Amino acid sequence: MSGDELPIGRRVARWRVRRGMTQQVFADRLGKSKSWVDKVERGARRLDRYPTVQQIAEVLRVDPMVLLGQHRPPHQRDARTPDGVDGIRAALARYDREPGHPVPGVEVRRQVEYAWSSYQHAHYAQLVRAVPGLLAAVQGSSGREVLVPAYRITASVLVKLGAADLGWLAADRAMGAAGGDAVLAATAAVSVGQALRAQGRHRLALAATLAAASRLGTGPQEVAVHGTLLLQAALAAAGCGEQGRCAELTGRAAGLAARMRAGEDPQRTAFGPAAVELAQVVTAIEAGDAGAAVRGHSAVLRRDGWRRLPAEHRGAYLVDVARAYLQIGDLRGAARALVDADAIAPAEVRCRPVARTVIAEIAQRHPAPAGVARLASLVGLTR
Repeated sequence: MSGDELPIGRRVARWRVRRGMTQQVFADRLGKSKSWVDKVERGARRLDRYPTVQQIAEVLRVDPMVLLGQHRPPHQRDARTPDGVDGIRAALARYDREPGHPVPGVEVRRQVEYAWSSYQHAHYAQLVRAVPGLLAAVQGSSGREVLVPAYRITASVLVKLGAADLGWLAADRAMGAAGGDAVLAATAAVSVGQALRAQGRHRLALAATLAAASRLGTGPQEVAVHGTLLLQAALAAAGCGEQGRCAELTGRAAGLAARMRAGEDPQRTAFGPAAVELAQVVTAIEAGDAGAAVRGHSAVLRRDGWRRLPAEHRGAYLVDVARAYLQIGDLRGAARALVDADAIAPAEVRCRPVARTVIAEIAQRHPAPAGVARLASLVGLTR
């Protein structure tokens, strides 16, 4: 069997041996248990999250695509990831806040609105092109009401595109810009939690989101952000293996969602009963209970609130659901979820590293389900 045809767990084992590490040493460097490493290498536990693959690749000192069995030339890798991340990096590296031509406040707010709309519709290619100009505009402003959302949007799109370390920097900038405003600081903490989870730092994400939630009440300006923080904390708890805490946090979020009134989401969190149900499915996936996740997913699709969620939210969720189907060995279900995600928010499938990981896993099966070969070609995974 060639290296490309090996399961990913076998590739991990081969590279671990090449690096002269025992399973225990490898586990210690990853911050995992020896049992976890053994299950991964035997194929008893799937590696279906790109941040985890990245973390393993860093410890083994190899390119993540080597572990995924994709040996394309460097210039072909991530060909479908939108250009512009380096431009965002350069914009974040500017510390001067005195632009030569200050942008009028009305224009800054218009740019923020445009960026929010682009993000919620998953138009990531145009968003990464717009973000450097947005940051240049808001960095000349002292208004936290534009600084915080601009940095939040920046953090969110960077996390989507696999640049979680840079996303964390943008989220931290949002926290700093919020100052003493508890609600704005809480919205920034949502982005901090997302960036930390994307880096596999679940305990830090749990601490950050719970601390921010503890400073909020349940008034009309706070309830949606409060609930969103609880869901982020629940996802982090699931990543830590704390299932009891995860259930408690989603339960608290459900209570807040049930009391919400229409229009009580000024910070564009998309929080509500539907968001709670989606989070319950995703936390089950993170906990390794794919069967419960698939059952919950079937119920989610029957809810009226499902179609009212932003395209970005639904597309990202369906990519996670594809992971659940993979965990139970249902390739058709995984393929169907990916195709549905591509129909709702193409960039969620074609631009995100986590989606590439799932597509690669399905495409390597013989025969690959209908629709996956097309997606594999679109994201540059065919050889």
